[in-house]
Amino acid sequence: MGTAILEQQQSVRSMAPRVAAQKKTLRVIELFAGVGGFRLGFERINKNKRGEYFKTIWSNQWEPGVRLQHASDIYAARFGKDGHSNDDINKISTRVIPDHDLLVGGFPCQDYSVARTLSQADGIVGKKGVLWWQIHRILKEKGSKRPSFLLLENVDRLLKSPAKHRGRDFALMLASLSDLGYIVEWRVINAAEYGMPQRRRRVFIMGYLKGSDLNKKIRARATHLDWVLKEGTFAKAFPVISEEDLIADRSFDLNGDLVDITKNFANGSGGRSPFENAGIIVDRRVSTIDVKPNYKGKYIHLGELLIGEKDVPEEYFIKKEDLPAWKYLKGPKREERRTKEGFKFFYTEGGMSFPDPLDKSARTIITSEGGPQPSRFKHVIKTSSGKLRRLTPIELERINQFPDEHTAGIADTRRAFVMGNALVVGIVEKLGQELIEAINSGL
Repeated sequence: MGTAILEQQQSVRSMAPRVAAQKKTLRVIELFAGVGGFRLGFERINKNKRGEYFKTIWSNQWEPGVRLQHASDIYAARFGKDGHSNDDINKISTRVIPDHDLLVGGFPCQDYSVARTLSQADGIVGKKGVLWWQIHRILKEKGSKRPSFLLLENVDRLLKSPAKHRGRDFALMLASLSDLGYIVEWRVINAAEYGMPQRRRRVFIMGYLKGSDLNKKIRARATHLDWVLKEGTFAKAFPVISEEDLIADRSFDLNGDLVDITKNFANGSGGRSPFENAGIIVDRRVSTIDVKPNYKGKYIHLGELLIGEKDVPEEYFIKKEDLPAWKYLKGPKREERRTKEGFKFFYTEGGMSFPDPLDKSARTIITSEGGPQPSRFKHVIKTSSGKLRRLTPIELERINQFPDEHTAGIADTRRAFVMGNALVVGIVEKLGQELIEAINSGL
């Protein structure tokens, strides 16, 4: 791959906004750090703008239920062991976590429900989504020293989970952060719709603490949706179409304590979450709106990220005897099946592109991308010589805009796994650029 293309996919410089002369360094802690996608995005801002705008002072990565901590090992190898923790976050005292300005993390998607007990009146007990509530615990226990800013990432289905109470989990998160003094905005971003090389939809959540200049600026707006659509961090980093005839907003209050929300939120909503793909909450008042991307820049396609065919190990090429299985799994289906109880039903499934097109962005990388076994969801591309093959770890890294060989040192299947859990670095870079610009521009 040419040098120019590699530089483009590692840093979306063609889209980079202006950054003011450095006035403040944000001290960052990174939770559920994986292999360091957030940190990479921030360090690229520092490098491109020749200043220390972000300084990661503490990080934590712990994979429960496994002996080998591959992601943590990679993180420590790339960024150093100083300030990095490979301990269970549930067991880490807030006292050992340094004070910071920005908390970031891609927390796991779980059940976030809470239950009231006699011992604690606030209802943050009996929780199942323990990892989200660890973020809440740290923020709460930091008290007057809690960070001024939050940047969190999750799968986009968070906005409509669980199935029986659409949007309840997200409502719990928003209400709990609002109660801690944060204005919170969110946006579902598909990286490919802004020129990046992967069709990966994720919800990003930004928080601004009461007393911060940005919190005050949002409160001063005539309508909070002005921030969401035109003036805010997301709006400037990832512009949207905002003509009123194309969108409609919904506003409502989140009432009750967190236990009340757990029991009652979205009951009778007809199966639809009240949360659109963008929105903001200010003092428990939600304003949410459906937006469309407004991007006219360059796009990075899968074909631009491939290594030379001669450099691909033989085990990545599809064996002739395995080809029928690949075609079956990728193809459309309508098959009669039976349950254990003998009930007959038809299983249907649409076909997928096989092989994957090279003139489009890549599909979402999943954690099971690695290994030679035929799969519906693994990428398969056709080489210039006509052979079919899977993607290599370096190509998966490039699709997520990581440096080549960032995950080297572990088995290829594990390299694919950690890339399936990673985020697209360019999104963090764009959001970080706009956040530090807003902070340093005297707003």
